Amino acid sequence: MILMLLLQLDKLRPENLFGGQVLERTPAGLSVIYLIGMLVLIWFLVMSFYGNFRRPKFNFEQNLPREVVKKLSSTLTNRSLRMWQIVFILLTFTVYGFHVYWTYYAGDANEQFQFVLNYKDLRSRRTTASTLRGWMLDRSGKLQNALAYYKINNDGNIARNFPLEREMAHLLGTERGTPGLERTIYQRVEDPMPEAWEILTKYKKPEPENKDVRITIDRELQAYAAKRLEGKIGGIVVLNPQTGDILAMYSNPTYNLKEAETLDGFFKLEANKREQPLLNRATREFYIPGSTFKTFTMISAFRAGRQDIVLPGKPAPECYTPSKGARPICDAGGSCHACGDVGMKQAFKVSSNQFFSRLANELGRDRMGETATIFGITPTETPKEALTQGFYPDIFNTSNRRIANAIAPVRSTIVNGKDLTLHDFALEGMGQGLAGQMTPLQMALIAAAPANLEGKLMKPKIEADIPPQMYSQVLTPEQAAVIRDIMSTVTEEPGGTGGIVRAKLLGTGIETGGKTGTADKDNVIVYNKDGTKKMKKIKKKNENGEWVDVEVPETYKRWDGWFLCIAPLENPQVAIAVVIEDIGGSGYGGTTAAPIAADMILKARELGLLGDKYKPQTPTLKTPAKKKGR
Repeated sequence: MILMLLLQLDKLRPENLFGGQVLERTPAGLSVIYLIGMLVLIWFLVMSFYGNFRRPKFNFEQNLPREVVKKLSSTLTNRSLRMWQIVFILLTFTVYGFHVYWTYYAGDANEQFQFVLNYKDLRSRRTTASTLRGWMLDRSGKLQNALAYYKINNDGNIARNFPLEREMAHLLGTERGTPGLERTIYQRVEDPMPEAWEILTKYKKPEPENKDVRITIDRELQAYAAKRLEGKIGGIVVLNPQTGDILAMYSNPTYNLKEAETLDGFFKLEANKREQPLLNRATREFYIPGSTFKTFTMISAFRAGRQDIVLPGKPAPECYTPSKGARPICDAGGSCHACGDVGMKQAFKVSSNQFFSRLANELGRDRMGETATIFGITPTETPKEALTQGFYPDIFNTSNRRIANAIAPVRSTIVNGKDLTLHDFALEGMGQGLAGQMTPLQMALIAAAPANLEGKLMKPKIEADIPPQMYSQVLTPEQAAVIRDIMSTVTEEPGGTGGIVRAKLLGTGIETGGKTGTADKDNVIVYNKDGTKKMKKIKKKNENGEWVDVEVPETYKRWDGWFLCIAPLENPQVAIAVVIEDIGGSGYGGTTAAPIAADMILKARELGLLGDKYKPQTPTLKTPAKKKGR
């Protein structure tokens, strides 16, 4: 009898109730009871409120005039109670609405809430980290090419290991600040949290599943990108224009993930305003694109059917003056690189400022704005609006919104408002002035559209196992082919500004297309080694008209070098954007950024990313034939 009783009691243990689900079902059941109780309470409130209007009057009030009834104390009391009931009900719905918003919507829609949640609230991340994450594999899927995995330390503890913890730091992210792939990508394979009623009635704890993920990054190409930017400031983006796969994306200076593990270490990195190691320059830094933006202006002309436009000029090296009294726009050196009547192909090859600045005004602001929109670039009325467009996760092809938010670029913009002068808009057409809100990722996408054989802009993606997705149809296949041919003049023909690429790829059989660019940025603040602004004293008049010494930040003019590239020309498998900051006034994109892009193509060829046609063949040793005896 005692044994039977013990067996019955054993069935009531938590691990045996409901198939071991009591720990989940007990709070779920309490939540359901709580919700039912709240509904009952709300029902009584509503009925009480409704009853105030239906309650019968006292007998002595029945035949009194309405004006007298309104002044009776009982009526005034009821009216006061009704007012307080209304206030209470409004406050109740406000409170519950507040909770509903922060529970269901703020995580996706409110950027400030996302920042606070990611930066300060570590509880949810500790809960997530309590179960081991899977391996993160590169595009090959090979274990030896893993980008994140667990290993046992010398002290016997299991620790997360990152073979490329500097090279992948901006993509993987930290436990503080902006989340990266480490904190978002594994949620792709987890089931959504069931509701309380589902847990109570039909929820069954899922069996452990494989949470390994494969991303599009090529480990060796990513490491090589970091090596080529060593000692430089800038960013590299390499993507496949046919699928949108991001093959490599790197920003320098970078940081070691271990440096950001502690709060003090993270604050130290954040305080380094001189190098800004936490800033992902590939996606979240604005640059003036220089002449690489002429690719965008050319695409706008093709979309408008103006690809055969010839802009008349004079035999003499005249500059372009957009309007009477405006400053003339000249090519480098103050003359014209292509004088006389010039067509698109020749102007692009020699990077004619005059041609593309004039072409922008010929096309008009609406046409340029429409082309911007299909690239995910926001046209704005004023320069002030151009700086407040936030992030743009919708440009990415991801399995869930959290991943898109984690790697979202700042949204690029151009200003095409009606108050913009012809001179300022002409400068935008050649990639200067108010065109200076471009990221390397955005410029890689501009190169990727004509590189796509069908003229499509594919959404960039970081998850290897999701299907490609188109963002927009930018060009027809025929137009894309013509633009690729025009881009090839920069790198393949004598006199092109990117001739160094052809020299580096000599003997490989790879033909490319590209565009060089050089941009100057005024009033760049100089920082000391400790991250503080370097100050200088100048004379300035005060409110009383007296000359006094004041301290202002020291600034300088910075020159940046750009190069866009696509390869191989007949079926591009890579679209590349490279930007190098502070190349000096004597440098150009063709001599600073272009060699790096060429090296990236050579590395992609070595890794087989350009196709088997261009992959170097491993020489085979032949066994020497034996000599026949006499």
